[in-house]
Amino acid sequence: MPLKDLPLDARPREKLLARGPGALSDAELLALLLRTGIKGKGVLQMAQELLQLKTDANDHDGFDGIAGLLHATADDLKRVKGLGPAKRAELVAVLELSRRALAQQLKERTIFATPDAVKHYLQLHLAAKPHEVFAVLFLDVQNRLLAMEELFRGTLTQTSVYPREVVLRALHHQAAAVVLAHNHPSGSVQPSRADEALTQTLKTTLALVDVRVLDHVIVAPGEALSMAERGLL
Repeated sequence: MPLKDLPLDARPREKLLARGPGALSDAELLALLLRTGIKGKGVLQMAQELLQLKTDANDHDGFDGIAGLLHATADDLKRVKGLGPAKRAELVAVLELSRRALAQQLKERTIFATPDAVKHYLQLHLAAKPHEVFAVLFLDVQNRLLAMEELFRGTLTQTSVYPREVVLRALHHQAAAVVLAHNHPSGSVQPSRADEALTQTLKTTLALVDVRVLDHVIVAPGEALSMAERGLL
């Protein structure tokens, strides 16, 4: 049904203005962003298709919905009929804005005051990648974010991490501490023995230059694990 045929109090824009954004479903919020549908497909139907989208990075069950959309690329969005370049660009821009807003928040406050925000930030950046990536968050003496760098890229199952390079980048940023992070494209966030061994190696190596390893976070679509919270650090 076209939005204009809905009762006034059921139209997404009017509902948002009257009751606030929390009153809208995910599909209704997306419909507001998309604005129009195409012939034979209303904007709400298009929004529902977006929420059911599974990205190329990972097609396992449970990676659809709003979380899946947050990880979708411009190429993923091409698979939705009627979603032209302008609408795809708007959606990708919203995702990038959310990443930048979260990064700014992390830079403005102590990073471990909100550990869930750190996990969310890392998920947005790493979870949807089809290959394994090893990244480092470099922190100042107050545990605020100085920079995030993707230092190493691997295959679907492993990556080569060079402790010397991590030390050099920490010294470059004059970091007092780091949070290590990598993704598991397989979808499991359980650390392997290799993950645990690498963490201990980096912890020992960075300690030689007075840089603390605060955590090692493993991310996958819709999930993140903190090795510090598991007592594995």
